[in-house]
Amino acid sequence: MKFRVERDVLTEAVSWAARSLSPRPPVPVLSGLLLKAEAGTLSLASFDYEISARLEIPADITEEGTILVSGRLLADICRSLPSAPVDIETDGSKVTLTCRSSRFHLATMPVNDYPELPALPDLSGTVDGEAFAQAVAQVIIASSKDDTLPILTGVKMEIEGDLITLLATDRYRLALREIRWNPTSPGISTGALVKAKTLSEVAKTLGGSGNINIALSENSELIGFESGGRRTTSLLVDGDYPKIRSLFPDNTPIYATVETHALAEAVRRVSLVAERNTPVRLMFTDGQLTLDAGTGEDAQASENLEATLVGEEITVAFNPHYLSEGLSAFDSKYVRFSFTSAPKPAMLTAQDDIDGENRDDYRYLVMPVRLPNQ
Repeated sequence: MKFRVERDVLTEAVSWAARSLSPRPPVPVLSGLLLKAEAGTLSLASFDYEISARLEIPADITEEGTILVSGRLLADICRSLPSAPVDIETDGSKVTLTCRSSRFHLATMPVNDYPELPALPDLSGTVDGEAFAQAVAQVIIASSKDDTLPILTGVKMEIEGDLITLLATDRYRLALREIRWNPTSPGISTGALVKAKTLSEVAKTLGGSGNINIALSENSELIGFESGGRRTTSLLVDGDYPKIRSLFPDNTPIYATVETHALAEAVRRVSLVAERNTPVRLMFTDGQLTLDAGTGEDAQASENLEATLVGEEITVAFNPHYLSEGLSAFDSKYVRFSFTSAPKPAMLTAQDDIDGENRDDYRYLVMPVRLPNQ
């Protein structure tokens, strides 16, 4: 095999494909990237029995062939190369990579031992890449990082007709985001539990490539995403996701509206004095929100903001990290806090105008920290 490819094109392609490589592959060959040069195209693929990634880039091919080399090492080498064309050529069991005066000799792995990549399922529909990326970013903040609860490390995709609903929870907060898409079958009704990490990578790397094709297998074991010549598949998380939709309140007699950016900055400042596991308190009164943190002889901080309040005055406390992450997910000028009572979870939604209607396509529900007098 022998080919030449532009350094920036190769580096980006190798880095993307190497993202899917497992840090602890079950067998050594799964640490490799499969490079196949033929018909003026270089394809790169990675697979770890759960997640696969494949893309194609143009290359000047002198001799066709297929090799398997260490993916992470190749990615590190490509990033370090000068900005010039890269020549890759096999020499027996070695592969030589040359870029200007830089030359690397890498060992190859047996191609025949590499497993066949799963085929992309039939197309289920398409979604706007940027909108999908934003929706995923808003939801995954609520997914669990605890691998002992694998179900909660996933994001539930519920699909009904032309509506996709993304749901995530780590038991202390919940996030729900609705987004429109174009299904191949108008009456589609299905669901998939996708690893949050996988969904995040898809959103970040494919979101800017235009529309994303989403493909779900009929047996609900595999999901595929494809855009801009890149495709990735992932096994779905096995198990029944908790029915969290019912936790979002239907009736909230108390609600308050605050400017999103001002509140996010105030929470950031006030929480500087919040010791570990101590909350930030929010006191909503008519026309004003008071934030404070710290108690007794420890450091203390407080700040006042303008706010509108409908219903009785209310004081609640939140984990500052959960509150900050939730606020950062909103792109609206205002955010609305909706309450049933102080000890119950608070629901955050977007609001474009101080006295306008709230938008419920994105809902962030966060458990309060119980105060001594509640």
